[in-house]
Amino acid sequence: MGRWLDGRGELVVHGERDGFAVPLEIATSYRARTKGLLGRDGVEGALLLSPAGSVHTFRMRFPIDVAYLDRRLRVIAVRTMKPGRLGLPRVRSRHVLEAEAGVMEGWGVRVGVRVEILVE
Repeated sequence: MGRWLDGRGELVVHGERDGFAVPLEIATSYRARTKGLLGRDGVEGALLLSPAGSVHTFRMRFPIDVAYLDRRLRVIAVRTMKPGRLGLPRVRSRHVLEAEAGVMEGWGVRVGVRVEILVE
């Protein structure tokens, strides 16, 4: 867990809709994590930043949902952030998921839910 390379995969949410999967971009290099969603008008599915304990939305064009994951890929917090904000660091956060605002609730991503990362 947590030894991924930049690329694509699937995010599987284990919860109410057990096994629900969404397209995932994986950003693990410094360069990919730094760029994140900057300069984009949206994202298909979600973006995983790893390792990461906090995020910001400076210079972003759209609001995002942010889910903080612990080392076992369990959701420890979910927040919606407008552009131009600085998120507080989460002590136990090892990874961060980002997606367009409002979609994580529909996916069943909430505190306590475990997710799985499948690499293509």
